[in-house]
Amino acid sequence: MAKIIITGGTGLVGKRLSKLLIDKNHEVVILSRSPKNENEFKWDISSNYVDEKALVNSDYIIHLAGAGIADKRWTEERKQIIIDSRVKTANLLFDKITELKIELKGFISASGVGYYGAITNDKIYEESDKAANDFLGDVCLKWENAAQQFSTKNIPVTILRTGVVLTDKGGALDKMKTPIITPLGSGKQFLPWIHLDDLCAIYVKAVEDDLEGVFNAVAPEHHTSKTFTKELAKSIKRPYIGIGVPSFILKLVFGDMAKILLEGSKISAKKIEKNGYSFRFETLKKALNNL
Repeated sequence: MAKIIITGGTGLVGKRLSKLLIDKNHEVVILSRSPKNENEFKWDISSNYVDEKALVNSDYIIHLAGAGIADKRWTEERKQIIIDSRVKTANLLFDKITELKIELKGFISASGVGYYGAITNDKIYEESDKAANDFLGDVCLKWENAAQQFSTKNIPVTILRTGVVLTDKGGALDKMKTPIITPLGSGKQFLPWIHLDDLCAIYVKAVEDDLEGVFNAVAPEHHTSKTFTKELAKSIKRPYIGIGVPSFILKLVFGDMAKILLEGSKISAKKIEKNGYSFRFETLKKALNNL
C-alpha cells in the first residue's frame, strides 16, 4: 500500500483515479483549494502554501492540476493562467518536498498531446519527437520541465501525454452530443482520444509497476473529426451531417483557441503497449458503447 497525493483530485480524472486507488488499498490524499473531506488538504499557489500534514510519509505525487485548456478564450491573461496552474504548482510541490526532505518513490505528471502541436498531417507522433513551436507545445514543454526537476532528487518521473478523455459525465463528449452530429472544419484533423478507465489504469500502472519516462496516453485507434463524429452519431442514434461546422465560425466564436478544434495529429500508443499496458477500450466503438 502506498500513500499517494493527487493534485486536481476533484476533477473528472482525479475523482475516478482516487476511487480506483482506494479500491486497491492505497491511501489517497487530495490537495485542494477548498478542502471538504477528511482526505483533502489545503494548498494555494498564490501564497505558496501547502498543508505539510498532507506531504508527510507520502510515496507518490500524481500531478493533475491545471486550468482547463478549452474552458475559456485564450486571452494573454488566460494563457498565463494555463501555464502557471501547471508549472507553479509543480514548483511549489518540488520546493516543499525538498524542504521537508521527503523521499518520494515517484512523481507522475499529466501532460497533453498538444506537446506535438496543432498540426494535421500523416505523421504518427512518438514520445521522442520534439515539442511544437506554438502555444500548446510551449505549455506542455514548460509543464514537463517542471515535472522533470524531481529527477534531480533521484525521484523517478513519469509523464503521460493525454488525448481527449472520454467519460460518461462531463468533458468533451458531452459537448459533442448535439441534436445533429457534425464534424468540425474540414473534418480531416485527427482527434487522439482515450477512455477514462484506460487513462486511470495507466496512472495506477505507473504507481504499481514503477513505470518511468514519457508515454502517450491515447487509444491505439486513430480517428479524424469526421470518423469520430460519425461513430458517435451511430452510437447515440442521432442524425449525422458530414458537412463540418465552418472554420471561420469556430475562429469567430473561440478565437485563437479554435486551433485545437481545427487541427490534430495522429499519436502513437505503441510505447505504453510495449511496456505491458493492454487497452480495455482500444476501439472508439467499444469505448462509446461502454459510455
